[in-house]
Amino acid sequence: DIKLKELMIRLEADVDEIIGLGLKGVKLHPDIQQFKIDDPRMMRIYEVCEGRLPILLHTGDSRFDYSNPNRVKPVLDYYKNLTVIGAHLGGWSVWDAAVKTLSKYENFYVDCSSSLYTLSAEKAKELIMAYGTKKVLFGTDYPMWDLQKELESFMQLDLTEEEREDIFYNNAAKLFEINQM
Repeated sequence: DIKLKELMIRLEADVDEIIGLGLKGVKLHPDIQQFKIDDPRMMRIYEVCEGRLPILLHTGDSRFDYSNPNRVKPVLDYYKNLTVIGAHLGGWSVWDAAVKTLSKYENFYVDCSSSLYTLSAEKAKELIMAYGTKKVLFGTDYPMWDLQKELESFMQLDLTEEEREDIFYNNAAKLFEINQM
């Protein structure tokens, strides 16, 4: 199909441009953009980004079905070399379902932005530990709330200094191939 071939060429050119600009990933927000994460039309984007650019996805919201963990699972099952970062600890307001469904995937990371304000410190730590502190990022998804309050909430979590350093910097440096000093 000629249109499909043209679309793939354009998508590949877009990803090349993103990489050429030095950008480190792509953000998609299914709830705002109104697409289901596992919509077949989205597979072309995942295919072009696989192995080249991580995709940060808004994940989870009990009010919508676009971004729930069950929609992320088939993408991770099929695109084994696609790095996906699930914003809001993998599933805003459906955290337990997200952990149960997504924590086993090696290519799935989470960001803790815009979640800590609504979770107890104990629950937030439980979720972080379920994914593993080597797969959690801080600040990848711009927080909707006051950054200072997000930071204060994070610092209240019972984590070691090494775990904090991983979440604040080391994990992102590795994932986004940022030169470490």
